[in-house]
Amino acid sequence: MGCGVSDGPALRALREDDLPFLERLSTDPDALGPFEWPGFTDVRRNRRRWEEDGYITPTSGMVAVTDAEDTVVGMVVWKSEGRGVPTGVTYEIGIALLPEHRGRGLGTKAQQLLIDYLFDHTTANRVEATTNGENYAEQRALEKAGFTREGLMRGRSFIGGRYHDTIMYGLLRADARPES
Repeated sequence: MGCGVSDGPALRALREDDLPFLERLSTDPDALGPFEWPGFTDVRRNRRRWEEDGYITPTSGMVAVTDAEDTVVGMVVWKSEGRGVPTGVTYEIGIALLPEHRGRGLGTKAQQLLIDYLFDHTTANRVEATTNGENYAEQRALEKAGFTREGLMRGRSFIGGRYHDTIMYGLLRADARPES
C-alpha cells in the first residue's frame, strides 16, 4: 500500500515481522489503552489470520501505520460487512496507536491516509468511525480528519468493568476533507 509521506506516518500491508506488534496488542493492556482493551486474546490467532489472508480481504483489512523509519507504531482497520447496502458503499474504520506514539497527530494523519485509500480504491461513499465517549483525543482526531459527529449511543460497550457511551462519526465522499 505504501501510502504516506516521508515526514509523517505511512500505511503498508502487514508483514510477518510485524506479528510481535499484533501480539503486544493481545497481551499488553496498556498497548490499546483504557478505551479499547477487550481483555486477553489468543495470540496464535494473529499468525493464523496473517497466514490465511495477510489481514486483507475484498471487504476488510488491517494495515500497519509506520513512522519514517518503517517502524510499526500502530494499525488501521476497515470493514464493509454489515455496513450499508450494498456491501462496499459504507466502511467502518478504526485505529490503534501504541501509547508511546500518541499525542503527536499521527492518528489524524493515518486516518486521513486510510480515508484517501478507501475513496481512491473502493466504491465507498460513506466512512464511519466510533469511539468511546470519554476518548476526547480520538474525537478531536476524527474531527480534524473531516468527520462529522452524528450521534451518541448510550451504554454501547463494556470495558474495564463498566458500560461506556459510544460516539458515532461519519464522512461522505462528497464532504470537504483536509489535505492529508
